Amino acid sequence: MNAGIRNCLPPDRNPRKPGLVLPAGSVDTHVHVFEDRYPRSPGRGYDPPESTLADLEHLHETLGVDRVVFTQPSVYGVDNSAIMDGMASLNRRKPGRARAVVALTMDFTDDRVAALDAEGARGIRLNMDNKGGMPLGLDRIPELARRIAPFGWHVEFLFPGKDILDLMPVFKALTVPMSIAHFAYQPATAGIAADGFRALLELVREGNTWIKISGANRVSETDLPPYDDVKPMAEALVEAAPDRIMWGTDWPHPNKYEVNPNDGDLVDAFGDWVGDEAMRRAVMVDTPAAFYRF
Repeated sequence: MNAGIRNCLPPDRNPRKPGLVLPAGSVDTHVHVFEDRYPRSPGRGYDPPESTLADLEHLHETLGVDRVVFTQPSVYGVDNSAIMDGMASLNRRKPGRARAVVALTMDFTDDRVAALDAEGARGIRLNMDNKGGMPLGLDRIPELARRIAPFGWHVEFLFPGKDILDLMPVFKALTVPMSIAHFAYQPATAGIAADGFRALLELVREGNTWIKISGANRVSETDLPPYDDVKPMAEALVEAAPDRIMWGTDWPHPNKYEVNPNDGDLVDAFGDWVGDEAMRRAVMVDTPAAFYRF
């Protein structure tokens, strides 16, 4: 292992079938794939165990998930080959099954974005939380937004939860839609009255922000379910913006070092957070289908 690069845990290799039956067309909006045949960035902060497309397909068959969004992980830098190949493989077998959010430096051309869009890419990820995941400076975001706007793309952010207040001017100035994963890393123990979570609610109410209620194990006081402390955050977000909430497994749960949840438990946690069948369909099917243009 290279100095400073940690080996993280694998996912639970035996996903259980959840008690909740997901609606047809459900979308897992946040996954990665890690295969040894793809070179990793020397600037990465962790080393994930191999977690293949076949593993992902087994997971989704078990969970009852029909569609998926691949999100570029920081370990590959701006080489999107792993997720683009995974998306292409799924779409060859079943058109419209997969989409992707990529990482790019500012030297991209319009032709490249058009080509990526035709393959199923829908946005650019800016990951300020993991080493190697932020390919451009914050000062370039206005230019980035201007250049991707004609393609209907969005910007996906990941950042340390404590930074949300400082980043609010950046978010409020954004001229394209944005998404934030993992409850914006707001700690569940702080509660929904905390300044950081109130800022998140402000963003979603203003109408340009979509939130993934994913990564409960990253924001809960405990790594494993039932994630009772996360439920108030999920409920508050759904109440604030019922048409801008999405869900994802975060499989294979990279950059974790003590324990990883069983993904069947994550589906059942979602069922506990969102009890209304129509709202479950909105979060799992309708909203992500529109946002990622399935």
